[in-house]
Amino acid sequence: MEKQAKREFINNLKKMIEPVIAAEGMELLEVEFQKESNGYVLRVFIDHEDGVTIEDCSRISYILGDFLDVVDPIHHPYHLEVSSPGLDRPLSKPSHFVKYKGSIIRVKTIDPIGKRKNFKGLLIESTDSLITLKCDETIFEIPYDNIEKARLAYFETENILKKQKKTKIKNI
Repeated sequence: MEKQAKREFINNLKKMIEPVIAAEGMELLEVEFQKESNGYVLRVFIDHEDGVTIEDCSRISYILGDFLDVVDPIHHPYHLEVSSPGLDRPLSKPSHFVKYKGSIIRVKTIDPIGKRKNFKGLLIESTDSLITLKCDETIFEIPYDNIEKARLAYFETENILKKQKKTKIKNI
């Protein structure tokens, strides 16, 4: 499947399953569909303000599996995995980027910006149309529609916060 067709397929899947997940009080964070060594895998990441339990994942998997069996958008065998986002959570909506402003994130773009497609840096700003990222002392503005994948870099963010805290303590 070519990249543009795959993006459209995943976007259609998101639109299809998001209401099902929302009806269960959860938020759809991300959808991945890829061929792996054991066949195709449909990975669905869910979230909730109180966190996600194994029981939540199991319940959503059961409901989503039944739903997908009925609408049948995937015409070959696949495995369905429903997961919590984990520490390096996917960022896919403007509200996610707003929430993690000041954090280190990893971004992969669809089209190159300045001859690169992979970025890791400090999320400085998030507007309705783009994010501003500081990578290696350079500022990059990345439109949302050019973001293929973005994730929080949890441990790098925590390290920065610890350094800032130590600096504040020394300055007191």
